[in-house]
Amino acid sequence: MRQTAVTAIGRVAVASACAAALVASGCGSEVSGQGSVDAGPALVMPGSPPSPPGAVEPPPANAVVDYQIGGAYPPAAEVGIVIRDRSQPPVDGVYSICYLNAFQAQPDEAGDWAVSAPDLVLRGAGGVAVEDVEWDEPLLDISSEGNRSRLVEIVDGWMADCSDRGFRAVEPDNLDSWTRSRGLLTRADAVAYATLLVERAHARGLAVAQKNAADLSDEELRRIGFDFAVAEDCQRYSWGRGSECDRYMSVYGDRVIEIEYSDGGVRVFETACRVRGDRLSILLRDRDVVPRGEPGHVNRTC
Repeated sequence: MRQTAVTAIGRVAVASACAAALVASGCGSEVSGQGSVDAGPALVMPGSPPSPPGAVEPPPANAVVDYQIGGAYPPAAEVGIVIRDRSQPPVDGVYSICYLNAFQAQPDEAGDWAVSAPDLVLRGAGGVAVEDVEWDEPLLDISSEGNRSRLVEIVDGWMADCSDRGFRAVEPDNLDSWTRSRGLLTRADAVAYATLLVERAHARGLAVAQKNAADLSDEELRRIGFDFAVAEDCQRYSWGRGSECDRYMSVYGDRVIEIEYSDGGVRVFETACRVRGDRLSILLRDRDVVPRGEPGHVNRTC
């Protein structure tokens, strides 16, 4: 998610903390923009055995992709990659990516975080939670090694559940939350935390996507160890003499999933298809990524 062009994101429900200050979580069923959530089943904390080393496999290049983080529906027959919120099941026979919000909390669950783990919520002057003003999402406090260690244990529980249910990869959102932190977080904090997340995901056999934050350096990205990228609206944003898409491709080659949103104009999507549609998985979606059959649903591939 980016500050100037954000997408609807997955659901996070935080329950009571255990003695080790970990937070067990549940999830909602569907997202339509940033609406209400139905309580889902509680997810497990770390404990299930990790996958064997070397089992990580990124999604296939140039496969037809469907971005379903706003609610699950049966994909079209030609779809080879599906991205769904972690509250939803993977799709049998399709490379499934598990979306999770690793750097921010959902507005619906801000009160649960405040009760269960208040020190893991980033706070500014007067102890007021710092929020992503676009979506009223409190930022999680990744500013210290101790907090990062506690948060990665929580997210590892989510990833364990994703792996156990058959997802092949994870998409941790809001990597760029430091840009919305009023200077309280740094990119070094984000890099350190992302590195921990990737280590845990790889130990469970899950590939990991870089989500936005195109300005991270090659050295920072090598340190983190992402396997592919999920890039929102990269055709709309410049990078040197090209687009942000060029930046992602310089790092990941064809292992880039490009999501262009319809409010940016169909011509942007058509340009992306013309320039690199034979190399990348490119999808046009509505900003709220609503399920098929709901008003406003847009879904086109090259």
